[in-house]
Amino acid sequence: MDKVVLAYSGGLDTSVCVHWLKAEKKLSVVTMVADLGQDENLEPLGERASAAGAEACHVVDLKETFVTEYCWRAVRANAMYEGGYLLATALGRPLIASQLVRIAQQEGARYVAHGCTGKGNDQVRFETTVAALHPSLGCIAPVREWDLKSRDEEVAYAKKNNIPLPPAKVTQYSYDRNLWGASIECGVLEDPWASPPNDAYVMTVPAEEAPDEAETVEIGFEYGVPVSLDGKELAPVAIVTTLNKLAGKHGVGRSDLVEDRLVGIKSREVYEAPAGTVIHVAHRALEAITLSRDVILFKEPLSGHYARLIYEGKWQSDLRRALDAFFDEVNRVVSGTVRVKLYKGTAVVEGRKSANSLYSKGLATYSDEDVFDHTMAKGFIGIWSLPLRSEGKRRS
Repeated sequence: MDKVVLAYSGGLDTSVCVHWLKAEKKLSVVTMVADLGQDENLEPLGERASAAGAEACHVVDLKETFVTEYCWRAVRANAMYEGGYLLATALGRPLIASQLVRIAQQEGARYVAHGCTGKGNDQVRFETTVAALHPSLGCIAPVREWDLKSRDEEVAYAKKNNIPLPPAKVTQYSYDRNLWGASIECGVLEDPWASPPNDAYVMTVPAEEAPDEAETVEIGFEYGVPVSLDGKELAPVAIVTTLNKLAGKHGVGRSDLVEDRLVGIKSREVYEAPAGTVIHVAHRALEAITLSRDVILFKEPLSGHYARLIYEGKWQSDLRRALDAFFDEVNRVVSGTVRVKLYKGTAVVEGRKSANSLYSKGLATYSDEDVFDHTMAKGFIGIWSLPLRSEGKRRS
């Protein structure tokens, strides 16, 4: 039998996928579980996959790689999609797909498979990554092909074929979660006028239920990424985990977005990214004192391009690598410390310092320490306004 490697979550869709791939495609199925810090017990998934018909299950710890090679690159780039999405799921998919390719090569498989639907973004992210890394591998998307039209039909299929189901979760929402954040959709959230109920959120408390006392955290950066919290050096995963708990406790990191999907649909998505929100706010504050005006202005549209590139599944593109070279160069001087106050759903920068700072108190102050030569202003304004003066003469 030809072999397929399936991206497996242990949920209903991918559990049914295992049996369907064997029964309908006549393939031997190997499953791959990616640990991106989704706060789930992954230990039982191997047994569940085996009971569904898989011949092997690979559980791969990718947390460190995810933070350092994906999330940190997004931080250096200030990547945020359409003003509200810090791209947690979009960043995770190319990493998972790269592991599918690796295991397919290891197992001698001809195909890889995923459980994405036909109108979402993730199908694109998986398959474009596979195409870039191993063009000869075939991609199978059972949910796009089978005739199961609802969750109830999938449950019936599972029971008919003795497929063990994951513990039932009574919820109207669909979640995707990893270390960098959570994506929440479906149910009442499909009405863009409806307020997101508090029970939809999994990483943050409501702002009105957050502590009445503010809390500050000092984030140390080197080359544009965090290396310490309150003066204590921590590993990348520990930094994100710690900030998720701290910022989540204060209700920081929620966003409610009607976004443009790749297939042309406008979709209402609710996101949580406690650590990512605080880190992005701090990173921008540090850039403001270490980068020149020209660099900041030039970088801003590139940040938008980078965010769209991630969202659209083009992580393996030459353009992404070229942009990374620019962002890496820019962030060589983005080192220092930022103090952020967390309070009732807000993350506000209260202080920043850097050995590479371009800020000069002597030039900025209005006190007797002022060293700025005010006499230069008249000549500067005359030259600066020369084109406008010429236009004004023409109009008159």
